[in-house]
Amino acid sequence: MKIKKITVWKENLDLTRPYTIAYETIDCVENLFVCLAADNGLTGIGAGSPAADVTGETIKAGESALTENLESIFLNRDVRFCRSMLRELRTLLCDTPAAMAAADIALHDLVAKGMDMPLVDILGRAHTRLPTSITIGIKPVQETLEEAREYLANGFSILKIKTGISVDEDIERVRCLHETFPSNIRIRVDANQGYDQDAFNRFYNNTRGMVEFIEQPIKAGDIETMRQMPESVRNISAADETLLSPESCLDLFHPPRPFGIFNIKLMKCGGVAPGLEIARMAHHAGIDLMWGCMDESIVSISGALHAALGAPATKYLDLDGSLDLARDIVTGGFILENGWLRTIDKPGLGVAYT
Repeated sequence: MKIKKITVWKENLDLTRPYTIAYETIDCVENLFVCLAADNGLTGIGAGSPAADVTGETIKAGESALTENLESIFLNRDVRFCRSMLRELRTLLCDTPAAMAAADIALHDLVAKGMDMPLVDILGRAHTRLPTSITIGIKPVQETLEEAREYLANGFSILKIKTGISVDEDIERVRCLHETFPSNIRIRVDANQGYDQDAFNRFYNNTRGMVEFIEQPIKAGDIETMRQMPESVRNISAADETLLSPESCLDLFHPPRPFGIFNIKLMKCGGVAPGLEIARMAHHAGIDLMWGCMDESIVSISGALHAALGAPATKYLDLDGSLDLARDIVTGGFILENGWLRTIDKPGLGVAYT
């Protein structure tokens, strides 16, 4: 099966519910798409969500990287040599990881379709389904509680609360959520690098026992400050912006370990292949995994879910990035039931064009 046609394009996907994080308010997102067409009529699709402050690339840079490099990597190549192609992809698109992820996911989708199997089963399924968190942006307490009620009524039981602008307001929001809703509701927090050491200590000490874990509490580059935190704090802290690639996680294994959890995002690391490389390293080191996302198409959310369910160390999912899109270019990919995600029993990613 040889790749005979490559298509690259971008789509502006509006959000039904704009939200605020520590450093910006988001109301729409541009995604890159890649379609690989084979000589037997099969196609593979991938998507990427560039963000300069997270993946280090603009949509323009990502699109240029794809249009300039994919023909040399993929065109007229037999997909049986997919590992070599993925290696070349990682070399040529290393500066544009979200664009790399779009191409990586498309190739994985095509290979799995060629084998007539869901991608996760080719990767080696370790989990059948897992619950995902659903995100609430930074907003006043009453609005937070109203949105939480909506999500809980829709079957979700894990709330991820964005924080990082005002630690006092963050503490109040978490306390009110904890007091208002039943004890079987889990609360996770994502500070998006919004705290310094004093603010993080204050938040932790005032919400102890209320929060399951805390994502990226302080600046991504300040690993030494994280190493100075007590072990109990480090164990419930998750590396997000700090963890960009398999290479970037090497320092995170050295004791004292700054994080007890790794948040793998395909957009940061470059796709399914490097994501699973991080997952294997974390598994050997005894570090729990969460698989996260940006605002993304069902295409790449499905890619992340297949990878997550194929990794034994996966413990958490935060794959809600497509749920608030006003439109998408595909359907399918996964089934969401009462907050739990599972893949569709179809070849590849299991997505279909709308």
